[in-house]
Amino acid sequence: MIFRDRLDAGERLAAALQSYRDQPSTVVLGIPRGGVVVAKAIATDLHLPLGICPVRKLGAPGNPELAVGAVDDDAGLVSDPKLSRHLGLAEAELAEAAARQREELRAWLASLGAGPVPPLTGRTVILTDDGVATGYTAQAGIETVRRRGARQVVLAVPVAPPDTAAWLKPQVDAFICLATPEPFYAVGNFFEEWPQVTDDEVRALLLAGNTL
Repeated sequence: MIFRDRLDAGERLAAALQSYRDQPSTVVLGIPRGGVVVAKAIATDLHLPLGICPVRKLGAPGNPELAVGAVDDDAGLVSDPKLSRHLGLAEAELAEAAARQREELRAWLASLGAGPVPPLTGRTVILTDDGVATGYTAQAGIETVRRRGARQVVLAVPVAPPDTAAWLKPQVDAFICLATPEPFYAVGNFFEEWPQVTDDEVRALLLAGNTL
């Protein structure tokens, strides 16, 4: 399955999430940045409020493109001990990298303006991204929304590797993944258009989402 762009992926996911349309106490959270585009399409179709899931990939020191885990804006940390050992990362190095990413994430969230992360206590959260590869960021997202009091967590993504999908599914109350191709390679391979999403775009999406 190939998606035209993130908007197309969000609209296809919305079609699979119709049971949540107009449901009170349900909110759609996008994992930044690309997931916010997907989340906005879902929120618009289902008439639900939109927010940010405050998580960020944790790159390996010296190789930020290599994901060794993910952090949230509080104290959450998901990491791969095997990979860390393979890379020779000491626990202190990992903690330092996590603290640095967390501070950057907090500053970024503050730059978006008031209330990018809505209250979640007692709510159903539809958590989404533009795709899943290692699954660390999605797992961090699941854990942080549960800590914030989410009653139910629905993970909805357009594409994921089969093994990652099987690992994430038991962690949520409902899991929707439109494609689990093998071989996988990279999320961007399954989109015809894969532009970078800017901070200004995220702000505009949040503003539009909160005027529903």
